[in-house]
Amino acid sequence: MLRARARRTLFLDEIGEIGGDVQAKLLRAVQEGEIQPVGGTKPRRVDVRLVTATNRVLRDEIAAGRFREDLYFRLNVIPIHLAPLRERRDDVVPLARHFLARHAADVGRRHVLAPEAEEVLRRHAWPGNVRELENAIERAVVLARGEAITPEDLLLEEPAPGGAAATSDGTLQDALDAAAAARIRAALAAAGGERTAAARALGVDRTTLYRLMRRLGL
Repeated sequence: MLRARARRTLFLDEIGEIGGDVQAKLLRAVQEGEIQPVGGTKPRRVDVRLVTATNRVLRDEIAAGRFREDLYFRLNVIPIHLAPLRERRDDVVPLARHFLARHAADVGRRHVLAPEAEEVLRRHAWPGNVRELENAIERAVVLARGEAITPEDLLLEEPAPGGAAATSDGTLQDALDAAAAARIRAALAAAGGERTAAARALGVDRTTLYRLMRRLGL
């Protein structure tokens, strides 16, 4: 007895950032149900469920001529609006614990969030949304000296009085990444450029160190 092949789901993040040529190819794939593989000579049939995400208002992008209206209507079948993290305070700590478990496991270390760190996470404005939260946790895993992640390990600026955002034009994220980069550079210098030794000094494995170096442009 033949079994039907399970339909695959393809998630496309930041769909509002793709250029016009890619939009045209994606529209054809959605309409015709086929793609042209790179280097291939014949189109291939595909059957996927598309899930897309964007932080842009696509109606505005259409009006500005940056996004195809026909593609928008093809994709906008079941719209889901997800509020920014700053409006979902109850989600912050569970997400942080999830990211901590993942990144701590990657480096073979055991970490927990100190109560003070959880309170800082709850109060932070999160202008960079969930990505900023994951970056903060990944950075803390590298910087933490002990098992408990402290507010100092997170390198998050305290909220401004009255709940106003404590960042300015996104420059705080650059400053935090710079602090992590400086720590990595110092470890590399102390190890004479030997990445394995630097990773050991930082308490992470080489794969994590390489990933951080790529993200930080080192």
